[in-house]
Amino acid sequence: MHAEPKKTQAEPPAVSLVGEEYEVEIGPVAHGGHCIARTSEGQVLFVRHALPGERVVARVTEGAEGARFLRADAVEILDASKDRIEAPCPFAGPGRCGGCDWQHAKPGAQRRLKGEVVAEQLKRLAGLTPEEAGWDGTVMPAEGDKVPAGRVPSWRTRVQYAVDTEGRAGLRKHRSHEVQPIDHCMIAAEGVSELGIEQRDWTGMETIEAIAATGSQDRQVILTPRPGARLPIVELDRPVSVMRVGEKDGGVHRVHGRPFVRERADERTYRVGGGGFWQVHPKAADTLVKAVMQGLLPRKGDMALDLYCGVGLFAGALADRVGDKGAVLGIESGKRAVEDARHNLADFDRVRIEQGKVESVLPRTGIDEVDLIVLDPPRAGAGRKTVQHLSSLGARRIAYVACDPAALARDLGYFRDGGYRVRTLRVFDLFPMTSHVECVAILEPTGKGL
Repeated sequence: MHAEPKKTQAEPPAVSLVGEEYEVEIGPVAHGGHCIARTSEGQVLFVRHALPGERVVARVTEGAEGARFLRADAVEILDASKDRIEAPCPFAGPGRCGGCDWQHAKPGAQRRLKGEVVAEQLKRLAGLTPEEAGWDGTVMPAEGDKVPAGRVPSWRTRVQYAVDTEGRAGLRKHRSHEVQPIDHCMIAAEGVSELGIEQRDWTGMETIEAIAATGSQDRQVILTPRPGARLPIVELDRPVSVMRVGEKDGGVHRVHGRPFVRERADERTYRVGGGGFWQVHPKAADTLVKAVMQGLLPRKGDMALDLYCGVGLFAGALADRVGDKGAVLGIESGKRAVEDARHNLADFDRVRIEQGKVESVLPRTGIDEVDLIVLDPPRAGAGRKTVQHLSSLGARRIAYVACDPAALARDLGYFRDGGYRVRTLRVFDLFPMTSHVECVAILEPTGKGL
């Protein structure tokens, strides 16, 4: 005789709290462009459009009963911070464009908030105080970006517009595919704004990326059509080259004009093709090269690695400084970026660029000793295995360029395990009005005097 199987009762779906409102005190800033608060029941709220110390009405945008945390927007400010200003952009605020996190904060307050986030990530993930990281706690604005409250620096040289069902260009709402149509993006660089993307009909397109190169007059748009849509004739307010993203292969293909833009940094010109990676702020490339080279102090004859090298920005700077008797190896996974890097650095006999993932290519090179290392990994960081390998190469100095302080802090912990400590850390506000920062950490073997 067989026992009847027990019937398991399905868990009832969690009750959504979206739209619920809570009156809360706003606590500290957190990584990701929001602040932390708690409901009277103790549930954690990640609140956007708020500032520490404020009392606000927070409306839930994501989450359900029993969730570890809820996401919310501050929809009414009951007790405002002295750092609060009216957002200069009419498209910033709850339920609107998701591009800027801190339009409602004074510029100096934005940098302080970013500094607090970096310090918190260093402490939590690497066990480092700012002093132990050789950092004075400041977040440096880029040259020309120190603007008074109510003004916005126009810095974004690459803007990806989304297109709504009516063919209007706009920007996506926070954590959403929904499009906020706009007539002007305040943080877009002048070279992007003057194209007039927002003023024309883009029916049939999914996205338009607009690029305005720094140091040349090159302008480019990259169109992603909706499935089956025809490409429009592109007539913009300035001369521009046009590329399209292929429906089948996802590759970027030339329609007319140059298939690349020319960027300028460290007194060299770099070709960047097919919408490839280049720093978005017009001062970023020079700022970062200067910070990396001041930290590394390359010598003639040094052997150096440039990992995640893109189109060769740091490899070029290193090659200039290590001279004919030195050598530089760059590693980059993107095929087009590798082609560009090889073109950009063709005048250096002792620079080699290899294509592939760092964790795969580096062990195959057989290199077991280097003098200097630069790594500028993607947002996820380099990871434990790669850091262990780099720590074994005996570099005199390592420069780690990071766009995510959490990934940086995790990797700094791995470097400590591998016998390296942070000598200096510099933090740059290269993404004003957003929650993002760029960090440059200089590491050296443990035991060396400062």
